[in-house]
Amino acid sequence: MPRMISFILTRLATGFAIGCATAFLVWQNGFFSPGAMAGNLDNYLAQGLFIYLFASTISMGYLATALLLEEE
Repeated sequence: MPRMISFILTRLATGFAIGCATAFLVWQNGFFSPGAMAGNLDNYLAQGLFIYLFASTISMGYLATALLLEEE
């Protein structure tokens, strides 16, 4: 795999993992109303979308920062 593609995929995956962990902690620590923690399907869908959107945003920021700071 070319070095640039490997660089991009590694940084995106790392940023996505950091974003997933952070979003999960934000959701589980009660920053939302207690009713949002209930176990019905709508709330699971909302939690999944929240985690995905938070993680994708963090991954793009992580990649942009890594590209900015890369020296070579």
